[in-house]
Amino acid sequence: MPNVSILLRQWREEDLEPYAAMNADAEVMQYFPKPLTFAESEESLLRLRKGIAQRGWGLWAVEVEGEFAGFTGLAEPKFTAPFTPCVEIAWRFRREFWGRSIAYSAALTAQSFAFKNLKLPELVTFTAAINQRSRRLMERLEFTRSESDDFLHPSIAEDSPLRLHVLYRKANKDVGTCKG
Repeated sequence: MPNVSILLRQWREEDLEPYAAMNADAEVMQYFPKPLTFAESEESLLRLRKGIAQRGWGLWAVEVEGEFAGFTGLAEPKFTAPFTPCVEIAWRFRREFWGRSIAYSAALTAQSFAFKNLKLPELVTFTAAINQRSRRLMERLEFTRSESDDFLHPSIAEDSPLRLHVLYRKANKDVGTCKG
C-alpha cells in the first residue's frame, strides 16, 4: 500500500483539464478504441458526476495528495453480454501515478464500498485480452478469470485487436454469488 493520502470523491470542475489530458494520452488510452477529445472528456465528466449525484456511487475521481490522479469505482456496462446486467469495477490513471499501488489501493476502497455498503453479491471487471497491466491488477485484487467468460466486446470493431476481452469475477463472501 502506498504511504500517501488517497481520496475517492465526487468530480469537480477543476478535474476537467487533467482528466481530459489523461484521456488524450495515447499510452493511457492504448487499450481503448481511441483517445478522447476535450469535448468527449467534458461530456464524460458531466455524466460521471450526474451518476454519482443520482445513485450515491459510480466512477469517482481519485485524488492523491490533493492532485487529480484518475478515477476508479463502479459502473453498469451499457452493452449486452452473457454476464450483464452486472456492476463492474473499473479504473484509469494518469501515467505519473502508475506503478505506485495507487490504482490497487483505490480499487480496494471501491470494492469495499460495493460489498459492504451496496451489499452486491458480485463484482466483475474486464479489459482487452492484450492489456497485461490491468490483468495483473485484477489478479492482485483477487478477481478470478474463467476462459469461458471471455467475450468479443460488442462496442469494438470486429477487426480490432482490442475486441477480445477477458472477464474476471469476485464474489462477496458475505452475501453469496450471482448466477452466470
